Amino acid sequence: MILSIESSCDDSSIAITRLSDKKLLFHKKISQDAEHALYGGVVPELAARLHALALPKILEETKPYFQDLKAIAVTNEPGLSVTLVEGVSMAKALSVALNLPLLGINHLVGHIYSLFIDKETTFPLDILLVSGGHTQLLHVKNLEHIELLATTMDDSFGESFDKVGKMLGLPYPAGPIIEAYARKGNEKKFDFTIPLLASKQMAFSYSGLKNQVRLCVEAHENLDEQTICDICASFQRIAVAHLMRQIKKAYKERAIERFGVVGGASANLYLRGHLEAFCASKKAPLLTAKMEFCSDNAAMIGRCAIDAYEQGKFTTLEALKIRGSSKDMFIKK
Repeated sequence: MILSIESSCDDSSIAITRLSDKKLLFHKKISQDAEHALYGGVVPELAARLHALALPKILEETKPYFQDLKAIAVTNEPGLSVTLVEGVSMAKALSVALNLPLLGINHLVGHIYSLFIDKETTFPLDILLVSGGHTQLLHVKNLEHIELLATTMDDSFGESFDKVGKMLGLPYPAGPIIEAYARKGNEKKFDFTIPLLASKQMAFSYSGLKNQVRLCVEAHENLDEQTICDICASFQRIAVAHLMRQIKKAYKERAIERFGVVGGASANLYLRGHLEAFCASKKAPLLTAKMEFCSDNAAMIGRCAIDAYEQGKFTTLEALKIRGSSKDMFIKK
């Protein structure tokens, strides 16, 4: 079995995954949403302190599995440096105490493997990764070869939801709340412009749309509930329309064998509906993770770690470094 640890942002999580059949045997996550909601977003130093409290409590529950462990896996990039260090420190301590090898796992690759928890991988695969920190279109040949087709120029898809929620006075995290309000709103009420509409550039951008929403909010002296619902619906429609326009552009002459969507924002059902229609038009299956594994979790890190273990991608205590940036991770087209 492999014990995996995730602490890249504000979720403390540990999992146990069996090597022989990829079965997830144990998984627990402690969310910090309530603590960070008081500040309208993640406070890195607070997140680190909460990890220091939560991770040892979860680890205590995994002790019955210790005798069967073959390796310790941990997220070491990308993420908040002060929170990554909590998980990496625990992983190194366990490696020494139990005399087990270490596996450093990239958080973004972990999200790709959220599609394969309890099952075999199906590569090659095209991926839309949408989270609070990233919006990327990827072509995945295997664990070692991941090609970056497009990325965001500024804000990410998920981040734009949180920032719009803050403008509207909605609690953090705002993504699920905006989606719920949007169901009660008129998505054609406000005519926001699709980002990069006149551009041939293969990229994503949400700063302009975010600014359009800000001006709209400022133009209303009193925001009643229906207006908030209409703004949420109109914003969500354009945010997703921008994603879909760029995806369709990327695959205009490129074949798709299968397509997956991962990351915290992949739980958005409105987005999933549009991706399902797109994949149907391309006669390609759409792969999605279970809702519980869309956001950050150690189960996806553990599933990725199995492939890393089988390929002998071990690291030493000294070589396991924390890398907050993921800039050079993927092969750029």
